[in-house]
This record gives sequence, structure tokens and C-alpha cells, in this order.
Amino acid sequence: MTFQQLLFIGFASLVLGGAVSVVILRNPLYGAFALITSFVGLSALYVMMGAQFIGAAQIVVYAGAIMMLFVFVIMLLNVRADEERPPRHRFLTWLAVPFGLLFSVQVWLAVSDVTADRTPSGEAGTVERVGKNLMTRYLLPFELTSVLILLAVVGALHLAKREKE
Repeated sequence: MTFQQLLFIGFASLVLGGAVSVVILRNPLYGAFALITSFVGLSALYVMMGAQFIGAAQIVVYAGAIMMLFVFVIMLLNVRADEERPPRHRFLTWLAVPFGLLFSVQVWLAVSDVTADRTPSGEAGTVERVGKNLMTRYLLPFELTSVLILLAVVGALHLAKREKE
């Protein structure tokens, strides 16, 4: 085994461990920190694949800004993990398996589509390539995402102001 393969196994284990911890942990704050751990491992995997820009954006945007917002909301709402609630939606457990299989098929199709791309691996994650795709091919989803984030911020401010009054 090469050193690069060992690094990949280590970072992939970090991502999987963080993702499983997000689902298993009962305290939402610890779950948010586990998600940050998963994002950091994912960023390292991006850097290993030669997508340095996407790896840096993963750290700055998701592990930095978005997760800080999540932690702020968790602390603002003062969610307690100690409060036991009776399971009201037991039927949703049976839906997990079909939706999990559907998600697996979707991931497989996305991965097979990405591997069929004829992009040279050296320029896949460069700033020029990401910027060109973002401002041409993915302009509408990019703008819709910015509107969605703006609406989320306005909604959070409205909820915070209503609680204060």
C-alpha cells in the first residue's frame, strides 16, 4: 500500500465516522461538531484528488460559515437532548430502506456520470473551471441558492425578533 492510499483510507474513515456520529449522537451540538469533522475529511479528499479550490471552499463555506450558523441556531434555540419524546412516526422507519436504496442508486448514477466526464484530472477543480461552470452551466441553481440563503437569514432574523418581543 502506498502512502496516498493510506491517507485516502484515513480521510475516508474520518468522513464516514463523522457522518455516522451525526446520525447516532443525541446532542445536537455534538452532532454539529461531528458534521464539521466530516466536512474537514471531505475537504482533505478533495485536495487529494487535485481539486484544491473545492477543498478550500469546503472548509471556508461549509465547515466555517454554514456550520457556525448551525451552532448559533442550536445555541439560540437552546435545544436539550435530555428531553425524551415518544416516537410518533414509527411508520417512517419502514420508509428508510426504500429511500436508502433509491439514494444509493442516485449516488451510483452521479458517480458514473462524473467518471464519464472527459475533463483532464489536472483541471477539474481549478478556479477557472469552477468559475466557468458556475457562471455558465450552473448559473440558475447558483442564483436560486443565493435567494434561498437570503430567505433563510430573513426567516432567522424574524424568528429571533419575535422571540425577543
